[in-house]
Amino acid sequence: MKKIDLKKIDIDKILAKFRVETGKGFRLKRYDPADTAGLALPKGEAAELLQYGVSRLAEQQDKLYAQDRWSVLCLFQAMDAAGKDGTIKHVFSGLNPQGCSVMAFKQPSSRELDHDFLWRHIADLPARGQIGIHNRSWYEEVLVVRVHPNVLVKEKLPRQVVTKNIWKERLEDIAAFERYLSRQGTLVLKFFLNVSKEEQKKRFLARLDEPEKNWKFSAADVAERRHWDDYMHAYEQAISATATKSSPWYVVPADQKWFTRLVVVAAINRALKGLDLAYPQVTEAERAELAEARAALE
Repeated sequence: MKKIDLKKIDIDKILAKFRVETGKGFRLKRYDPADTAGLALPKGEAAELLQYGVSRLAEQQDKLYAQDRWSVLCLFQAMDAAGKDGTIKHVFSGLNPQGCSVMAFKQPSSRELDHDFLWRHIADLPARGQIGIHNRSWYEEVLVVRVHPNVLVKEKLPRQVVTKNIWKERLEDIAAFERYLSRQGTLVLKFFLNVSKEEQKKRFLARLDEPEKNWKFSAADVAERRHWDDYMHAYEQAISATATKSSPWYVVPADQKWFTRLVVVAAINRALKGLDLAYPQVTEAERAELAEARAALE
């Protein structure tokens, strides 16, 4: 396998370009969905670099699981056909299933609608030592529900709490909840896969043209394109209101799938590196027990 010179790739500089730690002055239009940060890697080299990132992630997951102190929560949000499923599949392909979980949140059930909007997500938060991957998240409540207010009616909220400030209040609640999780040892990483409207159209047409992709197509996805500008506004408001240093957003260009996956795996690896993960140290008493066990075996 060809050796890639990682020293020629300034990963921190690339990640800083897409990481949002404060909402002050944030404008989504400044982020180009086709950006590759100047990288132009052949397909094989990009796959090789991704595999390197995946193997590093597997190593760090092993320490995370053994240390049993931190938990990691990765939230993925995007417009349809932005590549969430593929990114999750490739980036986390090397993880030990024992130490991670993937949840895809679809429309809430009638039981879930009888609870507050965070309830169903709290039940699936990762335990210590675990990596939780949420395909869509509590942000749907300030995205889809904001774009389609009729959905809010189904939540059966008391009329008194549904005011003109409800979206601002929900974003405040989300920011406060993520701050709480951070203080409890959960690292929250949020990824918005930023696909262009033009690239989405190409991917929808591919789903129609290629029989093996027909199952992915939904007429409802095309209908949602009519609300594109409303969604972009909702995403901008959500990111600007909830981006913090402890729970950052990554606005990841999604027009080039290879680059999307590289940014996501690099961001997670960099964040885990900052946790100072290590295997637990064995005490003298435990060493003595190990010596006794060895003697008994031999």
